Amino acid sequence: MKIFCVGDVVSRVGREMLHTHLRRVIDENDISLTVINGENLSHGHGMSRRAYEEMTDCGVDGFTLGNHAWDCKEIVNLMMYNKNIIRPANFSDRCPGKGSMLLTARNGQRVGVINLSGQTYMNPCSCPFEAAEREIKSLKKETDIILVDFHAEATSEKQAMGWYLDGKVSAVFGTHTHVQTADEMILPSGTGYITDLGMTGAVYSILGMERKPVIERFITGMPQKFSVADGEGRLCGCIFDINDKGITENVTRISIM
Repeated sequence: MKIFCVGDVVSRVGREMLHTHLRRVIDENDISLTVINGENLSHGHGMSRRAYEEMTDCGVDGFTLGNHAWDCKEIVNLMMYNKNIIRPANFSDRCPGKGSMLLTARNGQRVGVINLSGQTYMNPCSCPFEAAEREIKSLKKETDIILVDFHAEATSEKQAMGWYLDGKVSAVFGTHTHVQTADEMILPSGTGYITDLGMTGAVYSILGMERKPVIERFITGMPQKFSVADGEGRLCGCIFDINDKGITENVTRISIM
């Protein structure tokens, strides 16, 4: 089974890239399931109902979030009534929503998805490694195919998670840093891995934002108002080819302009 995982989708440009290319990618690669990180869908901050419905209409099956999970107030009701949206499992138990989900692929197979947040240079949260173990134990009762979106800043923390979960899950992919890495691989015990899927959004930007105020902030150290960039887009992600035993047999990095 082939599963297409798409990195942080940023604002209108990112959504338009999925509208333009997702159906073709699904058809040409015989994709059974598509999962995206949707925490930047609405103006770069959070996911609104309109953005959620727009993405499901164009073929997205599941949504993960991250540190911008609560930027749109609508997300609480969205998670309550739509079981294909999750937030990091190591957020406080008092937070709305869940940290894992079961999706049914187009071929009828059940797929577990876990969302985690890193601790290094990120907002306070509990241990992602312990949260991963807890969610895996629960999902293993239903399926051998499990994906992990690790929404983290530090490359070392992402790599540590990949090695820690090798053989325990089908794939570990990083999100949050918005720059696609070229280290896609299959770890020794059969877990597919990439440090960051990359951003789906404006090419001529800094992490999806207009360049000038970001540069000005670095030069002066003064606060700036950031706004999402427009123009030419790029779609970034990975296709994980996973067998019935939950072992990844191939990882294909995708970058479409």
